[in-house]
Amino acid sequence: MPKPPAHSKGEFRNEIPDQNCVLSRGDYSIRLTEPSERRSEASALIKRMYSWRGYSTESTVVSSHHQTTLEAFSGQDLVGTLTLGLDSENGLLADELYEEKISTFRAEDRKVCELSKLAIDPQFSSKELLASLFNLAYICARIIHRATDFFIEVNPRHTGYYKRMLGFHQLGETRNCQRVNAPAVLLHLELDYVDAQVSSLAGSHQPRERSLYPYFLSHHEGKKVANRILHINRPTAFDWTALYCG
Repeated sequence: MPKPPAHSKGEFRNEIPDQNCVLSRGDYSIRLTEPSERRSEASALIKRMYSWRGYSTESTVVSSHHQTTLEAFSGQDLVGTLTLGLDSENGLLADELYEEKISTFRAEDRKVCELSKLAIDPQFSSKELLASLFNLAYICARIIHRATDFFIEVNPRHTGYYKRMLGFHQLGETRNCQRVNAPAVLLHLELDYVDAQVSSLAGSHQPRERSLYPYFLSHHEGKKVANRILHINRPTAFDWTALYCG
């Protein structure tokens, strides 16, 4: 991840439409966006950040009803985005290169999902913002959809960061991802591991900790956010006993 330039953090102004806002922290908030509501700003941010790194962007914004996009705002400015993709009859984007790896987990009745289309404006980049996007993706995947495993394709240059800060492990060799016309490796993360990290580190905000988990919400706070997400998508009352509470 590139080191962001220094910037001043002003008081957050909640100027975005708040009906889909699921988390507000400091000078930013994050909302949940369904594919039918995808904003042109999100596509523009992805293209701008990917092009800056020399990646192709022609096929990076394809979405489906099995994907949920998280968008981070500072005021009215979109500053970050991350997409959670659930497994379906069409598979995951990562199946294009690594289907044989991912299918070994499916064969064990694991519920797999993937993270993709991560883009953050360097001017607003911070550990807390990046952690919040991953945290919300984890809440959607684990608590709401009962997923067991995350997969993500990243440039080999960035594998160290994901391993160190989130605990991902590499599966397989480097291959060329035609979607972005760049080398990619498949990383895997068991959500049991994330559960344990949240239990021990969430909310500690330890600046010297080489991990994003101190910036995660606690399990209790995560369930509140999951409830907020469920009320956005399904306004009727929800039975909490149906949720994964591991």
